[in-house]
Amino acid sequence: MSDKSFYAHSSAIIDEGCVVGAGSKVWHFCHLSAGSQLGENCSIGQNVFIASGVVLGNNVKVQNNVSIYTGVVCEDDVFLGPSMVFTNVINPRSAVVRKNEYKTTYVSKGVTIGANATIVCGSRLGPFCFIGAGAVVTKDVPAYALLVGNPARQMGWMSEHGERLHFDAAGEAICPGSGSRYVLENGQVHKK
Repeated sequence: MSDKSFYAHSSAIIDEGCVVGAGSKVWHFCHLSAGSQLGENCSIGQNVFIASGVVLGNNVKVQNNVSIYTGVVCEDDVFLGPSMVFTNVINPRSAVVRKNEYKTTYVSKGVTIGANATIVCGSRLGPFCFIGAGAVVTKDVPAYALLVGNPARQMGWMSEHGERLHFDAAGEAICPGSGSRYVLENGQVHKK
């Protein structure tokens, strides 16, 4: 465990060998396993489990009732909504040990995952994509994409500010919240 430059509620269990960055907050009834890493200024909500080998970047917000299993990597500024789910094995069976078959799930910078969404292991979520509440993601997600439903389907694009983007005929859009400009080219969005 790192020094106490972070806050942990008295009911939280933080195993020896877990690294917690400065300014982070770990709330009620959480368990952070040895070998997990949290960056600076993270917020870990009530009743969260973080397994060994999980890596969270800086400023990651994990809402209540989330379990983050071995194989998950989150970059900076990720938001994990209440009761969302990560898996780490494609075909689990109680009687079959598959610990050597864990698949990596990579969550890029600025991603938002809504409440009760499920992310099936092995997926790569592109920067600033937005996964709607209850969506079930079974494959890679492009940067800035908005996905909803089960199975999750792309319904549009989102800005870094969390606003829907509406592209004109020239493939350009302006975020209504920040004024930032975006370009859609060859099915991919990037900030101008």
